[in-house]
Amino acid sequence: MPSISEQPSASEIIFFDDFTSNGLDRSKWNVEITGPVYNSEQQAYIDSSETIYTENLQDAQANVNGVLVIQPRHCPGFVTPEGKAFDFVSGRITTMSKVEFTYGRIAARMKLMPSPGLWPAFWSMGSAKPWPENGEIDIMENVGDPSWTNVAMHGPGYSGEKPLVNKNYFSPGNDANDWHVYSVDWMKDCLLFKTDGELTYHVTRTIVEKFGPWVYDNSKFLLLNCALGGMYPFNVNGIQSPYLGMPEATVQLIKDNRARVLIDWVRVTKVEN
Repeated sequence: MPSISEQPSASEIIFFDDFTSNGLDRSKWNVEITGPVYNSEQQAYIDSSETIYTENLQDAQANVNGVLVIQPRHCPGFVTPEGKAFDFVSGRITTMSKVEFTYGRIAARMKLMPSPGLWPAFWSMGSAKPWPENGEIDIMENVGDPSWTNVAMHGPGYSGEKPLVNKNYFSPGNDANDWHVYSVDWMKDCLLFKTDGELTYHVTRTIVEKFGPWVYDNSKFLLLNCALGGMYPFNVNGIQSPYLGMPEATVQLIKDNRARVLIDWVRVTKVEN
């Protein structure tokens, strides 16, 4: 698998963070706080070292040297500034207004802890227009099944769980519980989605324009988050109780402080168009 030591040359790098600093680098990342709630998700996003922090995780075998951790927490009765109540809090970070770019190879090395209703994501979208006109690129999503992750593109006329969505199924013994590099080569007329450098989905401008306008010529920023429950997990697992899309076993995992998303590094490099 690609590691930090296999970085491209400095002239090719648009953005890089290997999370070896003491805490989140605020010159690169914003921490979002819940405002509007989407997809009937069951968490509030907060700015806290309880939900977003770095850890000096040393693992020579996995080529890991420091990680970012996004960790949902059980916080019954938490009330947002808007007066909305939640039983869980979690983390969501972006590079909006700090690092935005047009075209490139966007990649992150991540280790998930799949459990029904945990919804980690690594994605990108534009800041100049409202969704979905800003063009969303989902590089990695998982809603609790360790056997697959999915990618997606969302724009005017093609948002939601179809049509531009694809699942990548892992080989036995090497699933979403393991370290993987999730990436997309974003170019002028196509996007190439990959896992560990292996092509999993290829979408061209021609394919997109069958459903709606191509909205992938604009500057975009990065996002990392871990949502909980909501409509997408529910549509996959059918669970309604105790929380939409999230069973008691996952609630207990969160209560036990074992629900964590680990990010080894995030990198954007130039790519040939």
